[in-house]
Amino acid sequence: MTFGALLLALHVLGAMAWVGGMLFALAVLRPSMAVLDPPLRLALHEQVFRRFFQIIWVVMPVMLVTGFAMEMLFYGGFAATPWPLQAMSGTGLAMAAVFVAIVAGPWRALRRALAREETAPAGIAVQRIRLLVTVNLALGVVTAILAVLDF
Repeated sequence: MTFGALLLALHVLGAMAWVGGMLFALAVLRPSMAVLDPPLRLALHEQVFRRFFQIIWVVMPVMLVTGFAMEMLFYGGFAATPWPLQAMSGTGLAMAAVFVAIVAGPWRALRRALAREETAPAGIAVQRIRLLVTVNLALGVVTAILAVLDF
């Protein structure tokens, strides 16, 4: 396996984990949680988000580093990179920014509310996280489409 192939494999595996995890959370997990009472639903949200966000704290920088490394290795820099891949860099940075916004804002609010046993603010935080995850999922789909436009 070449170094370039290793970079691409890490990048694709990261995308699968991040985008696939968001799709699973929104399309499968969230609707399935309707059978739980609200306090249990909030507790499960906290556990799921905590574990998923830990994964993304590893995946996100790996994807950014591998993406920019591939631009340097395959194209000699950003200026020579085809426009779909340049746009993909932009959407990837936007996804990273949305993730940081989730963690710094509603995720922090959710943990604080649950520690105080305040279910209403916790529910609001979960809704905000869900909205931002939906935005990131849309960005992830756009990013995946951009990735194949160069072929």
